[in-house]
Amino acid sequence: MRTTTRTRAVALAAVVTLGASALAGCAEDAEEPGASSGDGGGRTTLTVGVFGVFGLKEAGLYDEYMRQNPDVVIKQTSIERNENYYPQLLTHLGSGSGLADIQAVEVNNIAEVVATQSDKLVDLGKTPGVAESSYLDWKWRQGTAESGATVGLGTDVGPQGICYRKDLFKKAGLPTDREAVGKLWAGDWGKYLAAGRKFQEKAPEGKAFVDSAAGVMAAVTGSYAERYYDKDGEVVYKSNPRVKEAWNIASDFATSGLTAKLQQFQPTWDQGYANGTFATVSCPAWMLGYIKTKAGEQGKDQWDIAQAPKPSNWGGSFLVVPKAGKRTEEAAKLAAWLTAPEQQAKLFAEQGSFPSASAAYDLPAVADSKNAYFGDAPIGKIFAEAAEGAPVQVLGPKDLIIAQNLADVGMLQVDQKGKSPKEGWQAAVKAIDNALDQ
Repeated sequence: MRTTTRTRAVALAAVVTLGASALAGCAEDAEEPGASSGDGGGRTTLTVGVFGVFGLKEAGLYDEYMRQNPDVVIKQTSIERNENYYPQLLTHLGSGSGLADIQAVEVNNIAEVVATQSDKLVDLGKTPGVAESSYLDWKWRQGTAESGATVGLGTDVGPQGICYRKDLFKKAGLPTDREAVGKLWAGDWGKYLAAGRKFQEKAPEGKAFVDSAAGVMAAVTGSYAERYYDKDGEVVYKSNPRVKEAWNIASDFATSGLTAKLQQFQPTWDQGYANGTFATVSCPAWMLGYIKTKAGEQGKDQWDIAQAPKPSNWGGSFLVVPKAGKRTEEAAKLAAWLTAPEQQAKLFAEQGSFPSASAAYDLPAVADSKNAYFGDAPIGKIFAEAAEGAPVQVLGPKDLIIAQNLADVGMLQVDQKGKSPKEGWQAAVKAIDNALDQ
């Protein structure tokens, strides 16, 4: 799983997208981007530019492709954090130079790329072997421009469940079976809040129901089609009742004492896993490896996974092929192969990155997948159901800025500093207005 260690919202951009692999890795300067060429021995070199530990190399997919295509050499370049990678990508797209043959794009940036850069990218929907029907409808739409050109092929998604501690649930008198737990809050985030209040009545001393109010807010907003922008591209978070619902529910968690008052991806959050400080957390597929690492051996078989109140998504990435590349046909072929259902299933098996190709969900590597650490939870089925039910979200170019300020300027003040929900909201709106020059 790729992540920064600063904030939950930055983690959205920097990390998340691919898999339960290690934290964002060090840069690998295999070759300068844009250097696709023959290698002097009649072989074609294709470069792939990514951020963090993207997983394609780690899962052995490059090596497999090169075995199948001995005339191709694949070299990857990686910039550790997406907040450094993405501005460079925009600069290179603008100049038409310095680009890899294939570039990764994080989900929080795909709307801006599709809206402003699609004329500089290859229509991968026309690549032989690429079928729209193989992908989740909402994921395909995220990579498709108004012109109808599909310039981004999805690599993975972040369908969410609710990870919970069975031992803490048992002590609080709540059910521990994942089906029964899911029924506690099925269909309604308000029921999740109600379950927290019930947990609190008999909670073990020093244990909170949920890790953070900001995490709850993000999960709720992730379950709706419209969040910060409307379908016309207008910023609507201030008036959107879905955002206000997420804010109010998260605020209720904070003011009711149901949170551990932690900030995600901070050292204290990691310690919370190790110490069993909280009983639940909204968890996309890629977070399972993170939880296992931080909770350690003592958390094995104590954690389990239930369906979230509503299908929700956090994370995901795409591959694009710049037209400025010298070998766009070969690059498009590689991008299509890397994102095909069979390869996405392998990526999930090796790295924990959940497929955006729904055609992969019936493959054994996904359909039969269980996680021993989480009580042999059938994670393939749990996350496939969540992914297929997730809404077709309206994405905007500044989603990340809005989400970050709502979480870290607004909700954090309510959760940790005792500010009123109204004061927290006003602080967040002021910060967002300044960031968006409104």
